[in-house]
Amino acid sequence: MLKHEPQHLGPAIELPAFGAIDRDRLLAQDDLFAVVLDKYPVAQGHALIIPRRPVERFYELTATEEARLMEWVDWAQAHLQATISPPPDGFNLGVNDGPAAGQTVPQFHFHVIPRHAGDVTDPRGGIRWVIAAKARYW
Repeated sequence: MLKHEPQHLGPAIELPAFGAIDRDRLLAQDDLFAVVLDKYPVAQGHALIIPRRPVERFYELTATEEARLMEWVDWAQAHLQATISPPPDGFNLGVNDGPAAGQTVPQFHFHVIPRHAGDVTDPRGGIRWVIAAKARYW
């Protein structure tokens, strides 16, 4: 459980580089982060955990922010597990850290993507598919 309880309801908020986030996309927030539904989801429930201050890269997070981020990852998985039907069978968790890694919004954000058995033909390799020629090693 988070030390700082999330505020589940509230007005639209403004997040660095993302701009205004509509209330219907806001899942939770505290003084450091907001948890929002992705505007262009790759799966039902695809969520982003976004710092409330301008931070472009992971290494710019403070130790306190890094610890809180992990609390929000736990919270987001539990929330999505409880609210998506049928519940996810797994999650892809990750960051595109910098333009060379595919980051398109210049603000750090952490993806929590629910996955269901059978949503793709062969899920093996997961995030390894970012470089398709090296993904299949089995």
